[in-house]
Amino acid sequence: IFQEYEQNKTIFGIHDTQFYHKNDKKFYKVLNASIEEPIGPAAGPHTQLAQNIIVSYLCGGRFFELKTVQKLDELEIEKPCIDAPDEGYNTEWSTELTVSQAYGEYLKAWFVIHLLKEVFKLSTNEQSGFLFNMSVGYDLEGIKTKKIDDFIEHLKNAERSPLFNEYKKILRKFSEDNSEYSKIIEKVLTNISTHISDSITLSTMHGCPPHEIDSICEYLITEKKLHTFVKLNPTLLGYEKVRNILDAQGFLHIALNRESFEKDLQFEDAIPMLKRLARVAESEKRNFGVKLSNTLAVINQNTILPSDEKYMSGRALYPITINLSAEISKQLEGKLPISFSGGASYWNIIDILETGIKPITIATDLLKPGGYVRLKQLAETIEEKNIPDHHSIQIEKLTSLAEKAIRNEQFSRKEYPSSDLKIEKKLPLLDCFISPCKERCPIHQDVPEYILAIELGNFEEALQIIFAKNPLPNITGYICDHQCQTKCARWNYEQSVSIRELKKIAAGKNETRNLKFEIGSTEKKVAILGAGPAGLSAAYFLRRYGFEVHIFDKGTEAGGTVQNIIPRFRIPDEVIKKDVGLLKEMGVNFHYNYQNQHFIQDFQSQKYDYIFIGIGAHIPKMLSWCKDKDNIFEALSFLENLKEGRDFKLGKKIAVIGGGNSAMDAARAAIRVQGVEKVSILYRRTREYMPADKEEFDNAIKDGVNFKELINPIDFTDSELLCQKMELGEMDKSGRRKPIPIENVHEKLEFDSVIMAIGEEVDKELLKENNI
Repeated sequence: IFQEYEQNKTIFGIHDTQFYHKNDKKFYKVLNASIEEPIGPAAGPHTQLAQNIIVSYLCGGRFFELKTVQKLDELEIEKPCIDAPDEGYNTEWSTELTVSQAYGEYLKAWFVIHLLKEVFKLSTNEQSGFLFNMSVGYDLEGIKTKKIDDFIEHLKNAERSPLFNEYKKILRKFSEDNSEYSKIIEKVLTNISTHISDSITLSTMHGCPPHEIDSICEYLITEKKLHTFVKLNPTLLGYEKVRNILDAQGFLHIALNRESFEKDLQFEDAIPMLKRLARVAESEKRNFGVKLSNTLAVINQNTILPSDEKYMSGRALYPITINLSAEISKQLEGKLPISFSGGASYWNIIDILETGIKPITIATDLLKPGGYVRLKQLAETIEEKNIPDHHSIQIEKLTSLAEKAIRNEQFSRKEYPSSDLKIEKKLPLLDCFISPCKERCPIHQDVPEYILAIELGNFEEALQIIFAKNPLPNITGYICDHQCQTKCARWNYEQSVSIRELKKIAAGKNETRNLKFEIGSTEKKVAILGAGPAGLSAAYFLRRYGFEVHIFDKGTEAGGTVQNIIPRFRIPDEVIKKDVGLLKEMGVNFHYNYQNQHFIQDFQSQKYDYIFIGIGAHIPKMLSWCKDKDNIFEALSFLENLKEGRDFKLGKKIAVIGGGNSAMDAARAAIRVQGVEKVSILYRRTREYMPADKEEFDNAIKDGVNFKELINPIDFTDSELLCQKMELGEMDKSGRRKPIPIENVHEKLEFDSVIMAIGEEVDKELLKENNI
């Protein structure tokens, strides 16, 4: 440790700038101890080895739930046993070490933390300010075995532990060899307590019967005289509630086994058990509380982890665990302390602490990039907010927080567009890093390079980098669907970099007419049909290679759908003109009002060497019941006519049918039409499976558009829209759950007009006329 620090100013890779220094005298009462901050690592991968615990302390952890030990301590654990792409999963429970090895690790950490606290002046408080909380499992018979009993007793008092005295000798020898630390080490050796832990968190197997849990807790309280937390499962909430919470937050892919809920401890049995144990603890002058929650047993549907069942933790568990906390607190009148672990992070830790819940332990969040350093951010935030040290649960606050958690999109899967940020191809041997944003972009835009240029203030260089692969930076700065952002590595921390906005900045800081482009040389000429984004892009690259380029379009201006259909509240006209203007300066020729249906023959007669067809998909799909009905509009023609200035009398209530960006545009445009009071988007699946960009959907909601899911219109007559109610079935080929009609369940809705936005297809007849 000290050699590494002298060389690199780091300890186990953590730089000293990331060490947490306690700046005040505030303490939090947890069980029988006073600790400087009410947070730390949960029993798991971050409390297995001494260095795990030491680093957790350096970064701000003060409550250490030591990795669980059990009598079966020589099991072969299949690997991998942890997977945390978004929510976390594991298939192991206890330490991979033997019980005696685990004790040695915890003891080492005990000595080193006391030493580092003094050496680096991490706190000015005389008392230690942290708490070691042992964790044992999984049945009473195993806990009573000699090896587990010795483990417990030697943590309660290590005075008779040969290892404790051996470590004292090692530290004294280090002091003799390193005189600069001798005074500090002598102080530590004089003051260090042999009482390492007098508290415990009981961990039991999923499906453990109530009487067994009750017996173990009573034994730990009355015979071992330990302050005790009992860890309970999230299944206490019941299958229906847990399923509904997961669905509401978009975690539809998580498969639950109803049988595991039925076998686990039931809520009606848990409450009287907890009340009885609280009375037992009070009579023994010991503290008793509940640890919420254990991981959630789910069906293992992939091949990453072994076994048929895996155990979920992390973000998806938070709304479940906080709701379980609220339900138990109501029954116990807020008198039962709660130790919390279940998706706690920077985004919710203050809210949780303000309810009186403490301590809060973390595992999955520490597995993400940033690792232990995330604890420092949490500790500093808690210190800054000066959270009061409540001595009971604030039921009203907790109930409110639980209700919000189910609706809070911060913890929704929808908020995180991709759970896997890995790229799909093998990395090269030497330069073994490829930015996932760059790989996800359909044109593999050099995102990191142009962002760096912007950061350095080299805006012209940034734009040149963009132009190397993207000829429409102004347009795509507004309406690109920015798939790059779904694979941004910053999702591992909070949310993506605003890549599209940075592209807009680069384009806005430059006048394209000042840019110099090398034009190649060739005598070939090409005809391009269609002046939309595809035609404009082809024209740019062909012109760069020296082709004589002519674009033909049926409209009066270039831009295609972008110019003629996408509303101005999404993209201003001058932005489109900038990109088109550059092409004109490069020598691209534009021909408008082109109406020749036999364009192949026409272009061939004009001696074009090549023909590029970029006519897009603009023929609307319409359902059979829409034919010959009044007040049914097609989305693209509606948007085009609206952009041209045509007046529409839509009525007061408008339905938009569809789930893509065209539906969002139509809805947002319709709500701006004079006389319209209410616009509703109707979609046959759920929001989770909508093809529309999240940003466009959110903008529609902000504009006041309503959203109805799992509903499929089947007829519209006399302002009455008849809808079939739907439910989700199995996954289809698109990777989405198939919408299935609920037999004989319908809903009638009143609307004055209906706008269909269920997709478009290419003009096949035009292609047939040209033998394509």
